[in-house]
Amino acid sequence: MVASETIADVSASGREQRSTAAGKLSVAQILRLGAAGAVNDATSGQVQSVLAKLSLCRTHVLGGRKFRCADCAEITSLYNSCGDRHCPRVAVVNSCSGGKRVDFHDKATKLILSGVTYYQVVFTLPSELSELALANRYEMADLLVDSAWKSLSRRIKAEQDYDPAAMTILHTWNQKLEAHWHVHMLVPGAGPGLSTRQWTEATAPTGSRNSDGFYLVDADPLREAYREQAIGKLRRLRSAGKLKLVGKFEYLRSNENWDAFVKNLESKKWVAYIQPPPSVTSSACQVVRYLTRYLTGGPISDRRIVAADADEVTFMARDGKRVGGEREQVPVTMSSSEFVGRWCLHIQPDQLTKTRYLGGWSNNRRGAYQDRCREQLEAVEGWRLEEPSADSSKEAFAQSPDQVCEHCGSDRIELIQDTPKPSWAEIFRREDDRCPEWYADRQRESHRRLWTASYGTDFYDWYVETQVESAEEIERERIAMVQLPLAGFTGDLGYPQSYLVDSF
Repeated sequence: MVASETIADVSASGREQRSTAAGKLSVAQILRLGAAGAVNDATSGQVQSVLAKLSLCRTHVLGGRKFRCADCAEITSLYNSCGDRHCPRVAVVNSCSGGKRVDFHDKATKLILSGVTYYQVVFTLPSELSELALANRYEMADLLVDSAWKSLSRRIKAEQDYDPAAMTILHTWNQKLEAHWHVHMLVPGAGPGLSTRQWTEATAPTGSRNSDGFYLVDADPLREAYREQAIGKLRRLRSAGKLKLVGKFEYLRSNENWDAFVKNLESKKWVAYIQPPPSVTSSACQVVRYLTRYLTGGPISDRRIVAADADEVTFMARDGKRVGGEREQVPVTMSSSEFVGRWCLHIQPDQLTKTRYLGGWSNNRRGAYQDRCREQLEAVEGWRLEEPSADSSKEAFAQSPDQVCEHCGSDRIELIQDTPKPSWAEIFRREDDRCPEWYADRQRESHRRLWTASYGTDFYDWYVETQVESAEEIERERIAMVQLPLAGFTGDLGYPQSYLVDSF
């Protein structure tokens, strides 16, 4: 098994080595060191699997390439990444999920049209529903995105009379890594007219106190519509038996308690925040770039870590309840195991999609919708199509090899060894030496409980002992067979004696 590691052992890149030397661990190092102490019997198999993959990222276990420097003759190793979308190694060269970021960024920027104002709209679930979402991830993700989109699209159609579109990214955390489910939407502030068949821009109604020149829809009716849509869907989920009411929410199985719970939600002011561009010269590509950075990698980056060792972590987080704008940054300190536990709250099932394209940007409408936009925009005096620049997205997000000597910095290096990445099924076999020790122990304990529940106490130990004895007996018989000569055959044919014995 891969033994428990020390701080000195966990460095897998130059950046991690520098952070360790400075007395501050990276997020990846904290997760690797704290994984064994953070998991328990209640930790899901998927969370354990993700932590195990992250602990092996950029290590020799995953294979990789070795280069020899022509200038200093030293060897540089470039190990393979785990490739998991939760991996925090995203701010460094050769980061995990770099390809996913590039694909998303390129797809999103192709939707941006010059001369159009784009807004970021953020819809947030109340804290009670964010906690309920931890046991109902698929259901609450659909509730959040569907309710937000239906309320926004209907308000745009009613107030502005154009065909809306949106791109969304689901986030599940706040700055303190607590459950805080919200969705970011990039929304064009104009579109093909519904009744006029002409390009229509969002405008503030007469008498509006809007002073900065930006306006999408009235925020108050939007919040009310969002709350109504979400609570209606929540009621339907419970009626259909699709909500898991466990733990602190088990009391909601009572109709009386449920009605009181919903009534409290109805009394709250739900958050739907419309953020205009920072200035008239701001580009929607800046918002796309911001959203792309949070597409993968988890809820916190290395730059927010102030101090961290094997026992304790301190990081900076915004404090206060004010929506939008800047809030005071305060240090937050917690044990490493609590940090890992909070980080794991935001590991999502593989089938849960964090990004969606809605309305005119949906997959089945996108082509026709963009054609209508360009056709109607061409009739607007002075409009000229400008293709958005790549703005170095491939440099910022691509998974490009860092092929320079880590000893002298020379780029005169020669590939001398290329070891392919093994499969996770192969690495995670319980008896494989490459499997993290804590993960193998968890698998054995899970296997033991399964057999015990089916066949009673001590069955698993008897089974394992029998398997070991059988394997030893088979090995002794195999050795004896190899040593027996076969009449009429020798090793003259060029085959090993064991091959001849096994083949007949």
